[in-house]
Order: sequence, then C-alpha cells, then structure tokens
Amino acid sequence: MIYEMRTYQVPPGKAPEFLKFYEKNGLPIISRYARLAGCWTQESGTLNSVVFLWGYEDFGHRSGQRAKLGQDKEWQAFIPTLLPYLVHQESVFLVPAPFSPL
Repeated sequence: MIYEMRTYQVPPGKAPEFLKFYEKNGLPIISRYARLAGCWTQESGTLNSVVFLWGYEDFGHRSGQRAKLGQDKEWQAFIPTLLPYLVHQESVFLVPAPFSPL
C-alpha cells in the first residue's frame, strides 16, 4: 500500500469554499479511482492549504488509476472549474513503515 499526499494551496480565505466545491463536484468523480484516507486543512506551515491523502495498492495501481481518471469525461470537465482555486499544488508519495496503522 502506498499513499499520495496531495497538497493544494488556495487563495487566502478560500479554503472553506474550495472544500465545499471539491466535496460536491470533484470527490464523487475521483472516488471512482482512488480511496480517500483523509483530508485536512493546514493550520501551520504553508497556510491556506488543503491536504488530501489517497490510498493505492502500489505505484502501478496509482499510475493506472490516474490514467483512467484522466480519461474520465466528467473529470475533464471538472478540472477547468477547479483551476481558479489553485495557487500551487504538490504531490508526495508515502510508503508506510511496517508498524504504521495505515
């Protein structure tokens, strides 16, 4: 199992609006291809950031699922509506230690 930590920096004050927008419009689509392990807002470090943790079986599974997501017509239509919320985005892959509860 691997996890992808995706961090989205949004314009100041827009995190609550972004979360509502994403939950309603993006989450139903991406959830067909990835398992959401958690979602957080940052209260320290880079502020105005939202962090998603997505679970995949392995890197190959992640690559295949992201390819399918990229071909999804609903996702393709969603992306342009998401872009005004994004200031910066970052993706980090995490491999759990043997004793990790996740």
